[in-house]
Amino acid sequence: MAIRVSPLNKRRWQLFRQSRRGYWSFWLFLVLFLISVFAPFIANDRPILVSYKGEWFYPTFVDYPETAFGGTFPNTDFRDPFIQDEVAANGWMIWPPIRYSYSSVNYQLPMPAPSPPAFRLTPEQACAKYPLGVNDPNCIFGNMNWLGTDDQGRDVVARLIYGFRVSVAFGLILTLISSLVGMAAGSVQGYFGGWTDLLFQRFIEIWTAMPALYLLIILAAFITPTFWILLFIQVLFSWTTIVGLVRAEFLRARNFEYVRAARALGLSDSRIMFKHLLPNAVVSTITFMPFIMAGSVTVLSSLDFLGFGLPPGSPSLGELIRQGKENLQAPWLGITGFFIISLMLSLLVFIGEGVRDALDPRKTFA
Repeated sequence: MAIRVSPLNKRRWQLFRQSRRGYWSFWLFLVLFLISVFAPFIANDRPILVSYKGEWFYPTFVDYPETAFGGTFPNTDFRDPFIQDEVAANGWMIWPPIRYSYSSVNYQLPMPAPSPPAFRLTPEQACAKYPLGVNDPNCIFGNMNWLGTDDQGRDVVARLIYGFRVSVAFGLILTLISSLVGMAAGSVQGYFGGWTDLLFQRFIEIWTAMPALYLLIILAAFITPTFWILLFIQVLFSWTTIVGLVRAEFLRARNFEYVRAARALGLSDSRIMFKHLLPNAVVSTITFMPFIMAGSVTVLSSLDFLGFGLPPGSPSLGELIRQGKENLQAPWLGITGFFIISLMLSLLVFIGEGVRDALDPRKTFA
């Protein structure tokens, strides 16, 4: 079945494509996001598929005991030379391109952690701790730390991929929930006006005056912050971002002729608000969503940098920058984290600018 696109949406898409910076930023961000979504198949310390003695194993999805591969331990370390030799003698394994997860520690570092990127090492240095040196089959591409390791011996590339996924997921969920709550609150304010609008505005002024970052730091001293706890706290303070936009749109349109006609026909207030007025307010809301997401990513990175964000060990871009500050002798940590966060925020801002131009009715084709 063919998808029908209205002429208005076709025009908006053409205007978005005309904004080359926003258009290509959208595709680049989409590619990076898809890479992070499939992170377990790109960077993992477990094989994607194992064939052993005629049986198939899927370590990416299932935890197998070492006894399934001739060992004795309850958990299988597929990087163990014994397991690798046993599987190679009785089958084969398909590994991800990077043989490290975000929590994997490289115990074969050529020097104390944080170790430098692989391109700064000679083959002899990179394979110095392997028994056969450069001829050792375990010293291969997937075992190299191409952007070095952090101060705990964890691969920087793997932590970047997983950290990017966590940041984008946090930003997307926060943006969606905040937008829904903000649109509902702004709709009620703008449509009913009067005392409802006045009291709601005073409440928002008091609510937004509270320092959200300080409250998060105080709460972190009493409870262990997790992804969902941080998300909930951020939603409490971020929903006010777009209330003013939706409120202004409803105040402007609530006395239009088609709204009066809908009232005269007996339509309920909720039906008028969400069927006839809200679609007009959604346009201005969408233009702000990329900027809200950029702000949420910044807040999460800031909390992780200060040590009040995700639990220790979680993949985090802010934590990587903090390690760069604490390990000035390893500049690749801070530079890498700064570059990825800057790239992510720049892409989101460029996408927001492109969406803003596409939804602007005054915009014409160049």
